[in-house]
Amino acid sequence: MAQTVRQRQSRLIPILDSDGRAHPLQNTLAAVTAVLGALAIITTIWPGLHLISSWAGLVGIFTGGWGHFISATTAERFVLIIGLGASAVGFFLGMAHGGLFGGVLG
Repeated sequence: MAQTVRQRQSRLIPILDSDGRAHPLQNTLAAVTAVLGALAIITTIWPGLHLISSWAGLVGIFTGGWGHFISATTAERFVLIIGLGASAVGFFLGMAHGGLFGGVLG
């Protein structure tokens, strides 16, 4: 048989691999950044959860920055920028509501 059969690989987020190759680390960082950004934004609704929103936002900013630095496709960068923006807004609102340690350390 002259043709080779392309085997389908089971990937978690295949739409982020627009170049046809798997990028597991970049996709994981994009997903983690998006989840942390969503968590940071949602927890800013309640000012008492400022510890969660500020820490989730800060970690989301770092994971999004690193993921953007090593991203390979435009789809990954799109998810990372959305997650970075949400993480930054959640972080800043969490800081405004009480900060990273607000009342815990004296």
